[in-house]
Amino acid sequence: MIYKTKGIVLRPVKYGETSLIVSIFTSLFGIQSYLINGVRTSGKTTKAHLYQPASVLEMEVYHKELKNLQRIKESRWNYLYQTIFSDVTKNAVALYMVELLQKCLKQPEQNTDLFNFCEDAFMQLDVSDPIVTANFPLYFCLQLASFLGLRLSDDHSAKNIYMDLEEGRFIDHIPAHHHFLDTDLSSHISQLLKAQHPEELYEIKLNHVTRRKLLFALHDFYGLHIQDFGTMKTLHILHEVLG
Repeated sequence: MIYKTKGIVLRPVKYGETSLIVSIFTSLFGIQSYLINGVRTSGKTTKAHLYQPASVLEMEVYHKELKNLQRIKESRWNYLYQTIFSDVTKNAVALYMVELLQKCLKQPEQNTDLFNFCEDAFMQLDVSDPIVTANFPLYFCLQLASFLGLRLSDDHSAKNIYMDLEEGRFIDHIPAHHHFLDTDLSSHISQLLKAQHPEELYEIKLNHVTRRKLLFALHDFYGLHIQDFGTMKTLHILHEVLG
């Protein structure tokens, strides 16, 4: 049966001489793998460019439950980026977001709210200014966590001044473990948690040292709560690009 669905490309892998196996987060079926034959050929009709990581596509797909590899009948741009594929910084942020999604999306389950958030996030990144772009990975990490049931509680106060990454909440004492943030970093996390739209990131002033510490802290948070999370390869590149 043929279905129409939107999808966000996560990872293309070369298969054979001319084909690709592409991991795509779809609005209808969650994360799926698609075998796309003959797409890596030369000429004007090739569609390999559609399957770059972070591409947002409109697709017609064949779907069979419990099948590991699905097929695509037709695909086209749903949103054509203005800057993400050409701007080095935005591309690094987009690839970081893509890798984070890959590590968190384990089962092929529909999650329309999560898909809509991710689609909008990539589109907002595409039109963001440099200040918003620099803070965007932090915003995406914190917002994504809420969709995965890992929400960090914004109960920061004059009393609760330490973010406990194991508990996902602010506490009034230094915990026995080392997965917590000091008072300054905890205050910044509280600021970021209050941002409900990327435009609000413009008001959050962070230097590159603080931003780096927060990104490592959130990497630690995801590692604590997502099974087999491992290490993100794009994190080092992101640090280099953001300075």
